Amino acid sequence: MITSQNLTKKYKGVTVLDIESLEIPKGQSFGLVGNNGAGKTTYFSLLLDLIQPTTGHIENNGIAVHESEQWKPFTTAFIDESFLIGYLTPEEYFYFIGELRGQNKADINGFLEPFKEFFNDEILNKKKYLRDLSKGNQKKVGIVASFIGHPEVIILDEPFANLDPSTQIKLKKLIRELADNKEITVLISSHDLSHVTEVCERIVVLEKGKVVKDLETSTATLTELERYFSGEEVVTQE
Repeated sequence: MITSQNLTKKYKGVTVLDIESLEIPKGQSFGLVGNNGAGKTTYFSLLLDLIQPTTGHIENNGIAVHESEQWKPFTTAFIDESFLIGYLTPEEYFYFIGELRGQNKADINGFLEPFKEFFNDEILNKKKYLRDLSKGNQKKVGIVASFIGHPEVIILDEPFANLDPSTQIKLKKLIRELADNKEITVLISSHDLSHVTEVCERIVVLEKGKVVKDLETSTATLTELERYFSGEEVVTQE
């Protein structure tokens, strides 16, 4: 379970995130949506201890992430291309991540086999450095690398951006397969409301750093989100 209590982040006196309480149960597929500046990436950055909270804390399976690194062995993420190592080939990068997570080359080769369709013959055995791949192919590498090592928590920030429609469909299938494993908690942020409602069983809406909606996904969820973001529905923040 991931819990956030009295969590705030301020920059130069401006509050960009203010979450009084948020609990994400183990095994949940959790979506975070909001306009630019809503606090989505800030929340994920706090969860990954990339930045420090101004007040409060986040616990990942009972571990305060800013006080201990014991959450790292079971938590993986892909936020953006800064997570990659540009001077490595995709294969070298996968082997590197695998070594960090206790996997040998044979393990990684076997792990990569089911992703050949997702890679669309554009990633492996091309003798290209990661820095020379397209944004979409860099994202494919980062996402698949986040699945290495049997993680219990996977965090993906805007995973559908820069991907072509065919790859988006394949990615949704991969995420749904992960979500079916109730030992894995999947957290996704996205600007694409239709994609996130398809793959997440729960969706939280952030507005100016605050939680304004917390929805269990149903057939009506996409319409409700579209009404909110179109301005047809006004939510008063407490």
